[in-house]
Amino acid sequence: MSLFITDHNDDQISLEEVINKINNLPSLPEVAREMLNDLNNDDISLDIIVQKVSLDQSLAAKVLQLANTSYFGANSKVVTIQQAVSMLGTKNLKNLIRTSIFTNNLPIGLCRGFDNKAYWRHNIATAICAELISRTLHMKHDFAFTAGLLHDIGRLVLVSKFPKKYEQVIICSKEHDCSLLDAERAVLGVDHVSVGLILALQWNFSEAIQDAIRGHHAPDDKELNSVASIVHVANAIVHALDLSEIQEELVPAISQHAWDILGLTEEAYLSIFHETELRFHAMNQIIQ
Repeated sequence: MSLFITDHNDDQISLEEVINKINNLPSLPEVAREMLNDLNNDDISLDIIVQKVSLDQSLAAKVLQLANTSYFGANSKVVTIQQAVSMLGTKNLKNLIRTSIFTNNLPIGLCRGFDNKAYWRHNIATAICAELISRTLHMKHDFAFTAGLLHDIGRLVLVSKFPKKYEQVIICSKEHDCSLLDAERAVLGVDHVSVGLILALQWNFSEAIQDAIRGHHAPDDKELNSVASIVHVANAIVHALDLSEIQEELVPAISQHAWDILGLTEEAYLSIFHETELRFHAMNQIIQ
């Protein structure tokens, strides 16, 4: 990458610029933050969550729509939130709410060459895959889903706040057949990992989510939470499954360290691949 980094001196971004842009980002609405806190609070009853969903017409419609997808196999049309929750189960309900909150409230990437819908397809699929891996390992699923959903959040900051400069990143990636991560470092002097971590610290994301952002490309640091390895592997799986529908997408190499930590069998992975595709296509109908 050093061969062409000098071509982009005018596009370099300082961390101070990044911090200033993040400070100017509108925080999540109070209602959204309250809902996220409720989802993470095991002492909050499901009835309270259902009541709040019922008061949000857009979210209620998505819950009903998901419950009526073929994936959940309803014998008759689901018409009430209570029926939908019974059909979906608590985990799927919470994951849909999380996805809806972040896709509706995070900035939109308005950069030429950047596909905002493809971005969210990839992150939603990674979240689903990460949750399935954590479930197979009998770990806490909620952190894995949210970490998968937000692992690339730094890229969203870059494309929304530095669109002209990020356009050069995309061009560089295509011209040199390299990953966006390498192109970011060469063109901008920063990458979506460091930017995402700054946002995660500013917005008080949990340590598990911070570790997933920090380690989803390089999970070998022993101090990182195991969620980093889960999201790292899930990210690679989703790239390989091409669920974001991006042509000529590069599949990142999987860290041997992360692979060994998970220690899953081939049979387990085949099941995860299949279930990831099924759940993603159901969720994608609702979000897109």
